[in-house]
Amino acid sequence: MIGRLAIFGATGDLTARYLLPGLAALRAAGQLGDRFQLACAGREEWGTEDFRQWAAAQLDRHGGQFPAAARRAVVSASRYHQADVADTSSVADVIAGDGPVAAYLALPPAVFPVAVATLHDAGLPPGSRIVLEKPFGEDLDSAVELNRLLAGLVPESAVFRVDHFLAMTTVQNVLGTRLANRMLEPIWNSTHIAEVNIIWDESVALEGRAGYYDGVGALKDMLQNHLLQLLCLVAMEPPISLGERDLRDRKLDVLRSVRPLADSDVVRRTRRARYLAGQIGGHQVPAYVDEAGVNPRHGTETFAEMELDLDNWRWPGTIFRLRTGKALARDRKEVAVHFRPVPHLPFGHSGEALPNVLRFGLDPESLTLDLTGIGARAHTLVPLELTARIDPPELPAYGRLLLDVLNGNAALSIRGDEAEEAWRVVTPVLSAWSKDLVPLLEYPAGSEGPDPAGASPP
Repeated sequence: MIGRLAIFGATGDLTARYLLPGLAALRAAGQLGDRFQLACAGREEWGTEDFRQWAAAQLDRHGGQFPAAARRAVVSASRYHQADVADTSSVADVIAGDGPVAAYLALPPAVFPVAVATLHDAGLPPGSRIVLEKPFGEDLDSAVELNRLLAGLVPESAVFRVDHFLAMTTVQNVLGTRLANRMLEPIWNSTHIAEVNIIWDESVALEGRAGYYDGVGALKDMLQNHLLQLLCLVAMEPPISLGERDLRDRKLDVLRSVRPLADSDVVRRTRRARYLAGQIGGHQVPAYVDEAGVNPRHGTETFAEMELDLDNWRWPGTIFRLRTGKALARDRKEVAVHFRPVPHLPFGHSGEALPNVLRFGLDPESLTLDLTGIGARAHTLVPLELTARIDPPELPAYGRLLLDVLNGNAALSIRGDEAEEAWRVVTPVLSAWSKDLVPLLEYPAGSEGPDPAGASPP
């Protein structure tokens, strides 16, 4: 296990909300020892005590569920460095020390190439690892170039392109439910499954993230990475093991099987929109273009949807629909597997048998199965719902990811060729949208989303 973690961008929201609490969870679980060192780099003119006061306040706010002793230990392990990721000398000071270090780039994606080049010049110690948050690059060309830079810094096995969705308990249960139950895997194919809806709808609006979001948009922020990763887990062939090579090879197969979209396909099978002013939970929300820091000329979408086909043996004729949106009426975060209806009902006109739906709830985490059964009246069909109880995870998602980084377990990180293939999937959509072949629709904040181009997924 590597005993040193260096966070670049350590005064940002990612560190405050996820990395510091993740480390506190590891400490509380006995996974971090007293010799663990945390080097924190930012541009603020702080000293170590200034940072520690800030970190303690963030842990109280975002990690209060963890023991106070664990939170204090994380704060005490930290040292602050004022550093510019483009400056070799200051970066060298951050990573200086005995033995390898895990360098976590909690930075905007546009800064990754500069940071990687500087780490190379600063002399990253042998055996070190580097961690990058999504999106990995800003388009296919930049992803290829970023992978080239990373290959000149550390081996691929030491690169962790992290996606915290993959560490969620319910996401892991997609694999568990599929691969550990004899009753499901034989029917996990297009003969029995009509469509799969992978949805991440949020009632929250921009929440002050214009500096990042307005240059990215919903497609790059969610569909290109998080939701395509969920698609891979739902659609992939059973791997030999859950080791990093076997699992990531099968995920890559899925991305390679996505049928390329021509411009005409993008017009028919994608939607984009952004929210207008409206009310959410009794609170007035301004239009996206009126949010602080937004440039309306960017044409940034806050809602994105696309339908994909997979050209392989298992999935001909099954529709995979990926959708995400902000400032919607309700939070809806799930993978919904819709089975085809039964070929015949012997019940006459005694009700309707709805297709079975297996739902993996992502936030909150849940597992439900929609069925049809007989009600109180004989031969009368009624909907039934089976719900499974999911125990809370031992570690939060970022705690699991940080543990994997420190231990060198890359199974839940994105391999370089996988990151590039994901960009190939969405590049035709980005191209067609940039040419305005698909209209930028609008929807009121607090609504179900854009209307006329198609109904919301069932």
